[in-house]
Amino acid sequence: MAKEIENVIFSRFVNQPIPFEFITIKELHRRCEESDYDLSNPHRIAFHALLIITEGKSTHTIDFKEEILTPGTIIPLSKDQVHSFNKNLTVKGCIVSFEEDFITKNISETNLFHFLHIYHTPSILIGKENLVSLAPFLKTLEDLHKNENSNMKAEVLNAAFLTLLFQIKRLSIYQHKTFESKRFKDFILFKQLITEHYKETHNAKDYAIKLSVSYKYLNDICKQIANKTAKTFLDNWLLLEAKRNISEKRYTSQEIAFKMGFKEPSNFIRFFKKFTSTTPTQFQQEI
Repeated sequence: MAKEIENVIFSRFVNQPIPFEFITIKELHRRCEESDYDLSNPHRIAFHALLIITEGKSTHTIDFKEEILTPGTIIPLSKDQVHSFNKNLTVKGCIVSFEEDFITKNISETNLFHFLHIYHTPSILIGKENLVSLAPFLKTLEDLHKNENSNMKAEVLNAAFLTLLFQIKRLSIYQHKTFESKRFKDFILFKQLITEHYKETHNAKDYAIKLSVSYKYLNDICKQIANKTAKTFLDNWLLLEAKRNISEKRYTSQEIAFKMGFKEPSNFIRFFKKFTSTTPTQFQQEI
């Protein structure tokens, strides 16, 4: 029988009173070995993380796409993504793991904009030469995390982590596009509404209504930020979520169809085949 993908929750390898952890990649591998857990097996995470590579070379698979890891590569890992690490430990660096609420709760709108901007980026390259500039921020975060004084620890960690994110944004080799904050915020809200209502509707116009904006405006911001129409963005999101569900190997095509909001399994199969040229069953066999 094919092995199911585990849904990894924050507390799977963490025992912290605060939903935030700073850990080296080497320590993560050690903990997983002690728990007899293979990081190279695809797993779906139920929290956010930031993967920072300082030495070596490897690969990391995120939602069925392979990312090359080299010194100065930073990968924002988002909740619900499917991941797998290289089986061999060939890189050094650290992973910052956190529950989303730890960062977004009581955050200013400006800082939230910067956080979301970084987490809308699949990977960030700051360059090996810039790691020395990042080191003091990582050391501060590590020291705060290890400090046993719990007085306002969550607040200080929150501020230190946001400072780290600002520094990463400054050091980025490829200057990311900047978007007018209102349009970018509406785009993020569109993404959030999809995750909340995709079982109810697959019609992009319905999401424009939920956002209280015109469909033309929603189309415009999707084209500007994602280089896709609103409908194409929605279809791509549905396809990715379908692939994630299929890869978990827990559900039949019929169960996934209803889980995804398709009224008939045949409609789901047609939708999936339209974009992949394979059936859900064939895709599951391939992965």
